[in-house]
Amino acid sequence: MRSSVNIPRRLIVAIGGNAMDPAEGKGTPEEQKAIAYSTAKAMLPLLELDNQLVLVHGNGPQVGKLLLANAIARERVAPQSLDILVAQTQGAMAYILAQAFENALREVGNPRHVVGLVTQVEVDRDDPAFQNPTKPVGPFFSEAEGQALAAELGVTVKEDSGRGWRYVVPSPMPKHVCDISLVESLMCTRTVVIAGGGGGIPVVRDEHGRRHGVDAVIDKDLTTGVMANVLGIRDMMILTAVPRVAINFGKPDQRELKRVSLSEMRAYQAQGHFPAGSMGPKIEAALLFLEAGGKRVIVTSLDTAVPALRGDTGTHIVRDEDL
Repeated sequence: MRSSVNIPRRLIVAIGGNAMDPAEGKGTPEEQKAIAYSTAKAMLPLLELDNQLVLVHGNGPQVGKLLLANAIARERVAPQSLDILVAQTQGAMAYILAQAFENALREVGNPRHVVGLVTQVEVDRDDPAFQNPTKPVGPFFSEAEGQALAAELGVTVKEDSGRGWRYVVPSPMPKHVCDISLVESLMCTRTVVIAGGGGGIPVVRDEHGRRHGVDAVIDKDLTTGVMANVLGIRDMMILTAVPRVAINFGKPDQRELKRVSLSEMRAYQAQGHFPAGSMGPKIEAALLFLEAGGKRVIVTSLDTAVPALRGDTGTHIVRDEDL
């Protein structure tokens, strides 16, 4: 697996919203741009590959902050709907990331272009997620702070994987990526395409074929898988905080997974190894992608992307017949 022939011609990569949001600090424009540049430098070996590349970023930290600002300023500035807030984060993050990626490329004399597309994603208006908000967004609060915000601002908060309390919003399943042909046209020119940011702007289609925004945030990993299947991309990479997925995480018998089959991962999932607040959504997105025709999903960290593509690290999830 170490040969260059394992570098796929087409690749889609999901990166988290923390690619430009500080774990500590206020998230000032300067901090966001500095973190985006660090992300770009770490991803430079990936950006320099001669391939067709699509990037999908999360927006959980960013859209949550906009929700908070919305609520605080509601008596002075008209609050914006969640679909518009997703669009705002999508545009702003695409601008900052595209600029950082192109600057890193130019520093090494690479003329490759990077473009961000404002992307709408259709969901089902009857998706049960609308009645059960579960997706955490924004900063962490103590339980007392979270409950006070809920009472004061009328938002929904829940405890998130033992790390604190956060806003939660509906997260319906992505059904269709609008104007996906534009993504394909650009990637075929070797332009790096940033699309589906934040999981895409959530919209529904009425009986006349007209689209309307809805209050939700779509999971970016799920959208990545849907985009890949439609584009015929067989290899999907999910960049996270760790170089490999592990079972029994944090326990004495913790074991990292290297190359594993789809059915084995479904079994681990059923056993509860991948919590909803951390690795769970990534694994579900990976398995749905494979079940819909994908060939390989690589889960690894930002700084090990290219070694993982070559098979040197990362967790490689494949269909049973390809194991």
